[in-house]
Amino acid sequence: MMRALAGVLLTVIAALCLAGGVTAALPAAHPDAAQADSLSPSARQVQSPRQAAPEGGPGSSPSLTVKRQWVTAWAASPQAAHGTMAGASGFQGQTVRDVVFLSAGGDELRLVVTNAYGATALQVGEVTVGMAGAGAAVVPGSIHRVSFHGSAAVAIPPGAQAVSDPVLMQVPALHALAVSVYLPGLAAKPTFHLLAQQHTWISAAGNHSGTAAAAAFPTASTSWFFLSGVMVSGSRASGTVVALGDSITDGFHSTVGANARYPDDLARRLNSLPGRTLSVANEGISGCHLLAGSPDCPGGLARFDTDVLGQPNIRDIIVEIGINDLRSPADASAQQLIAGYEQLIERAHARGLKIVGATLLPFQGADFYTAAREATREAVNAWIRTAGAFDAVIDFDAVMRDPASPLSLRPAYSSPDHLHPNDAGYRAMAAAISLPMLLNG
Repeated sequence: MMRALAGVLLTVIAALCLAGGVTAALPAAHPDAAQADSLSPSARQVQSPRQAAPEGGPGSSPSLTVKRQWVTAWAASPQAAHGTMAGASGFQGQTVRDVVFLSAGGDELRLVVTNAYGATALQVGEVTVGMAGAGAAVVPGSIHRVSFHGSAAVAIPPGAQAVSDPVLMQVPALHALAVSVYLPGLAAKPTFHLLAQQHTWISAAGNHSGTAAAAAFPTASTSWFFLSGVMVSGSRASGTVVALGDSITDGFHSTVGANARYPDDLARRLNSLPGRTLSVANEGISGCHLLAGSPDCPGGLARFDTDVLGQPNIRDIIVEIGINDLRSPADASAQQLIAGYEQLIERAHARGLKIVGATLLPFQGADFYTAAREATREAVNAWIRTAGAFDAVIDFDAVMRDPASPLSLRPAYSSPDHLHPNDAGYRAMAAAISLPMLLNG
């Protein structure tokens, strides 16, 4: 009898460990003594303070660490660098410092480092995370070393990603993190996200992941490299809203460095609420179609499983995509777009997830506008509004169109290309989203 009970106990422990129920030891502090003043003392702790207190009397076993709930506080869909794009030639013996804006805070975080489009294994020598300062600087005392299965270095096979060990670090919502990735060898074909609308910093030669000062990072880029996600736990957020979209979700024409994309403004609204709330993961890619793939984006249908369904604790999915499918040579019909939306809906519902459809913005005055494409947009929007296929609808078109010229964006909300909103337009989009709709049901 005792042997059988022991076997059951071991099985339960193994299952909990595989599920991430046991908190990993905290990564050690950065070893560079010259930069020791820039490293948080908490990085040198070796045990999580959140272990459950032992129960029972003398001789009882300590209880296992309580499993933590993770949400995505920041995300960027991976893309393949190609042609003359910045960073397409790769990096060697350098450190890349990505600056990212968190939609949710917490007391513990994990990073997702990606080699989704690499041709060879990505050799990462060291990764650190700290609170972003001005420019390329990191707030002194905030830098934490990140580990992968207890090691500072990790090799990520082509097409794969690596999720870090948990890092004990208090991070507030609506603040920026600086994630520094040291690449000791040649990263010849980097995976990146083209349109960051944020400055990423590239170092001169050497490992500067533990350096707080900005001087070691003389080169700026407006793409993110090698990082596709930041997850947090211990957050007020009880789930993740995933925004799937194109350049409008990606925030094209928003102010660089202002975090003025519509998902950022939605995160601000959610964080203004008391009590439990939601994080927001931005999975927009500029130039992305719903149906067809391109060198910049495999298409919404193709990346739905990885970019959307792969996020933890999804609460809602917002779909804003399809306007690029109206461009030549695709010239998708309304029926084709509707069939694509129905596929997303079926796949979300198969996972028991709520999926919200957003109407396509007006685009008269854009370089690819025609009367035939406008008719397709109107047919698609009519279906989104009335078919009842999506669990809910956000009518971006009604909010963003010019009352005096309904086929065009409001001048106060439009960028010069007549297709993308400006900062005020993105705020208006976020304001059009019902928070009770996201939080309830």
